[in-house]
Amino acid sequence: MSDDVNKAFPQYLSAPFQILWYESDELALFLFFLVLALMYGTVFWMLLIVGPYAYSRIKRRRPRGFLCHLLYMAGLIRMRNYPGYFEKEFSE
Repeated sequence: MSDDVNKAFPQYLSAPFQILWYESDELALFLFFLVLALMYGTVFWMLLIVGPYAYSRIKRRRPRGFLCHLLYMAGLIRMRNYPGYFEKEFSE
């Protein structure tokens, strides 16, 4: 009964989920390029190294969560409770 009360609490609440030195979005990109490299080979083996490296360099210069907003602007995902991307006028 007392084991249910004592749970591990993260030190930093705003810290992203990490596996080794990769954050979850970098790891997903690495696995995506790995699948492409295993299926098609050739150039994709180089992209397996260059792709996540370039993404992590770009990510350092951008604000947090820019990938989600980039996918939103491209129309690939929808954000709940947000207006459309091309909305010009708002009324309350």
